Amino acid sequence: MGLLTARPRLLALGEPTHGENVLLELRNDLFRQLVEQEGYRTFAIESDCMMGLLVDDYVTSGTGILDEVMERGFSHEWGAFAGNRELVRWMRAYNNGRPASERLRFAGFDGPLEITHAASPRQALTALHAYLTAWVDADLLPCDAETLDRLLGADDQWTEPAAMMDPSRSAGQTPEAKELRLLADDLMALLEAQTPQLIATSSPDDWDRALLYGRTAIGLLRYHFWMADTSPGRMARLLGVRDSMMAANLRAIAERGPALVNGHNGHLQRNKSSMRMGNRPVEWWSAGAIVSAQLGEGYAFLATALGTIRHQGVDTPPPDTIEGLLYALPEDRYVVDTGRLAALLGDATPAPRVSPWYGYSPLDPAHLASNDGIVFVKDAARQS
Repeated sequence: MGLLTARPRLLALGEPTHGENVLLELRNDLFRQLVEQEGYRTFAIESDCMMGLLVDDYVTSGTGILDEVMERGFSHEWGAFAGNRELVRWMRAYNNGRPASERLRFAGFDGPLEITHAASPRQALTALHAYLTAWVDADLLPCDAETLDRLLGADDQWTEPAAMMDPSRSAGQTPEAKELRLLADDLMALLEAQTPQLIATSSPDDWDRALLYGRTAIGLLRYHFWMADTSPGRMARLLGVRDSMMAANLRAIAERGPALVNGHNGHLQRNKSSMRMGNRPVEWWSAGAIVSAQLGEGYAFLATALGTIRHQGVDTPPPDTIEGLLYALPEDRYVVDTGRLAALLGDATPAPRVSPWYGYSPLDPAHLASNDGIVFVKDAARQS
């Protein structure tokens, strides 16, 4: 915290690869310290925001069984990682017997999206409609539940895996999908127009979740629309929509109070993200870049770097890379002041590290100045 000019509402801890237990243990230790010493109350992870509601219910009130929560409350198979299970277990134990105002909260900040497909908008759209039906004059609703069900059709048309590579297999630009986009917009507009009544009559959690349902429904329908696109900008659009959904969720999380955010460095960095799709470079603004521009000092980003992941073929880093310079130091873990590191480097520009394993993303030396700090871990051991 001494590296930062103010206590951020969102402290983002990036990671260069997913699933390494040493990084999850380090993250858990950091969150415990932030809770106990800095008053942080929310943990947010790069996982499905809708599924994360199950985890939040469990840690706040004990609803459900831990095994089922870990299986159904995380996307991307994050629930299988021991570090995530331990975090959820600790959060539940911490909350036990505490008043609601002091309880820890859990949130997923990713959309309901996987690498191969996107979820049906049914869950988010129908949940938003049900909330408005319960609290708003029926004459104000733009449609009934039966109309939504008819337009949504079968869920498997939305989750068709082939649509990621073949736009013609996507349902995102059918007449029904286009009508759903208009209805989702109308439902969200009604939610906003009825804000005073809804805040006064429904619970704060129900109100927050209604906003989440609306953001998610609109984001998913937008994502599906661009899945059906055939223009050269299709993939950049999809990646940009996903990170925009993440950014909207992070802004909402920040309104609760200070939160630790954990996700890939590429989503949380302040710089544009990039990747190659075939022979084409693709660039888009990361969620961290969007939120940082909006929150200013309310957002801070610590990039995590690893020296070795030998069980994945990532061996000792070259000495002229940032990771190589840090690896030569005697201790196993460091928090690095990037301003001081840049000053020590002077005009010397570290070489970019090249990973032999696609699952590890080394630090980009060009991004050094835009990080508030680097968390360096020397070695990641194979997990038993």
